Amino acid sequence: MAAERESGRRAAVLGSPIAHSLSPVLHRAAYGELGLSDWTYDRFEIDEAALPGFIGGLGSEWAGLSLTMPLKRAIIPLLDEVSETAASVEAVNTVVFGADGSRRGDNTDIPGMVAALRECGIEQVESAAILGAGATASSALAALARICTGEVVAYVRSEARAAEMRQWGERLDVDVRTEAWDDAREALSAPLVIATTPAGTTDALSAVVPERPATLFDVLYDPWPTALAARWSAYGGAVVSGLDLLVHQAVLQVEQMTGQASAPLDVMRKAGEQALAGR
Repeated sequence: MAAERESGRRAAVLGSPIAHSLSPVLHRAAYGELGLSDWTYDRFEIDEAALPGFIGGLGSEWAGLSLTMPLKRAIIPLLDEVSETAASVEAVNTVVFGADGSRRGDNTDIPGMVAALRECGIEQVESAAILGAGATASSALAALARICTGEVVAYVRSEARAAEMRQWGERLDVDVRTEAWDDAREALSAPLVIATTPAGTTDALSAVVPERPATLFDVLYDPWPTALAARWSAYGGAVVSGLDLLVHQAVLQVEQMTGQASAPLDVMRKAGEQALAGR
């Protein structure tokens, strides 16, 4: 009955570039499993300059939006409400429209990271290492604020980035120490390593993976596996992929946008795997 009451609704992912996004595959798979046959989910190439006009032109049929770069901060001034989670990292990746047209922003990347780690058996760690210092690294710090009881060491390329990570640590109440990228091999002995860098950046580290690695969370998913993830897995370490993150954060988005209590995680992951295999 819920599907009938909420028929004809729309959602989409916005960003630039956006052609590579797997979000339509994941959300459409969820709609099919949930019986929301009249729901649609599209993608739109939207940059920061075009965002206000796009948002202002949406009608009452819109249920929600997923946001990727470079819009996660640009959307904030256009919202009526921002969740505490999104405010903590000044980044919104989810917008849900209320029945009155109100716009509420949230960040599902952070709980999505926690859920992906929990699925791998990681409930709590005594320390962790982060490779990189971009926007994803701040979300990783926010996730670690929920599960890490000790120090987080961030390996970065510049003092400016190091200062940013230390500031995020203070804001998120995480004990952050920064080290130079040249010493990044030292990160690989941590109980949990979160790689947040662009494709190819960590390839050289694959040659120095320890014999008994613990857990690697590599936020990339295409191409997959990365050189680091492949070597890590070959040495028997646990690996959490960017697809795991993408699926878990999308599950939370589907639940918020549709009002359904439980989105079909396994169905969404299988759809994502099939889409990647076909690329």
